[in-house]
Amino acid sequence: MAFIDEWNNDSAYVEVKTSGSTGEPKRMLVEKRRMLNSARITCDFLGLKPGDTALLCMSTDYIAGKMMVVRSIERGLKLIEVPPCGHPLDIKHLTLNIKHSQFSIFNFQFDFAAMVPMQVYNSLQVPEEKERLMAIRHLIIGGGAIDEAMEAELRTFPHAVWSTYGMTETLSHIALRRISGPEASEWYMPFPTVKLSTTDEGCLVIDAPEVCAQTLTTNDIVELKSDGRFRIRGRKDNVICSGGIKIQIEEVEQILKKYMRVPYIISKRKDEKFGEIVVLLTEGDTAEAQTICEQVLPKYHQPKVYLHVNQIPLTETGKPARKRAEELAKK
Repeated sequence: MAFIDEWNNDSAYVEVKTSGSTGEPKRMLVEKRRMLNSARITCDFLGLKPGDTALLCMSTDYIAGKMMVVRSIERGLKLIEVPPCGHPLDIKHLTLNIKHSQFSIFNFQFDFAAMVPMQVYNSLQVPEEKERLMAIRHLIIGGGAIDEAMEAELRTFPHAVWSTYGMTETLSHIALRRISGPEASEWYMPFPTVKLSTTDEGCLVIDAPEVCAQTLTTNDIVELKSDGRFRIRGRKDNVICSGGIKIQIEEVEQILKKYMRVPYIISKRKDEKFGEIVVLLTEGDTAEAQTICEQVLPKYHQPKVYLHVNQIPLTETGKPARKRAEELAKK
C-alpha cells in the first residue's frame, strides 16, 4: 500500500486531495499528528480497542481511506483490506487477503467499517452481503447523502450505524449522527473537542484545533442547537435566488426523490428577468419530469428549464458534481 510508505517517511505531512463536489479537486498537505488526533477521537468515541477488526474498502487516494489506515495504526486494529468497489462484502473480495490474517472466512464480523452510501446500498441488495453488513459493530457512512428508504432499513440494524459529517480539511468527520436503533436522530452530535457556531448567513463554523489549525467556515447552512447538535439544510453555494425567492437546491431534490424514477439533479442558470432560474437535468424524459415537478413542487420552486443528459455529472467519489451540472445547465 503506497500510503503506508508515505506515512512512514520522514515528512511530518501527508498529501490528500479533496473530492471535487463543488469544483475541481485540489491537493493539500495535512499534518500526520492531526490525523492521529482525529483517529484517536473517533476510536475513543466508538470504544474501539486494540485487536478489533476493521474493514478498509475505500481508496487511500482520499482522506476517508487514509484515515481508516491511520485509525488502525493509532488503535492497533486488525485491518482487512479489500479493493475499492461497489460490493466490498462480496465473498470473493473478502477472501483475497484472508491468508494474511487470522480472520475466519466463515465469520466475517467486523468491529468497524467505513463505507459510502453506494456501497451500503449495493450490500443491502444481496442477502449474504446484507447479513455481513448487519454484523458490523460500528458502521460509519460518509461521502454523500443517505437515501430515506435506505436510512429506514438501516434503522432496524442490531448494531451502531452512523452518518458522518466532515470534509478533507477536518481530516474526515468531526460529528456523527446515529441512524440505527432507539438513539437514531436527524441531528449530528459533534465530538467533545469541537466547538461550533454559525455565520450571519447560517453557515456552520468549525473550531476543531486538534484536527484543523484554523477555524473553518463552511458553506453548509445549518440549524444549530445550544448543545451543539446540528442538522444540514443545504449549502450556501446551492441557493438559487429566483425573482427574490431563495430556493435551496437540496430541499428541492429531496422532495423529488419520492417521485423521480431516473437519475436527476437540480441546477441553475442566470436569467435576465429573474436573476437566476431553476434548471432540472435528467437522464429520463423531460416531459415526464415536468409533469412531476408541477404536481409536487411549490410554484416558485418549479424548474423553468428541463434538459435531458446522457449521464448526471458525478465526482470520482460519487457526489453530485455541481459545477459541471451548472455548466450543462447553461447550454
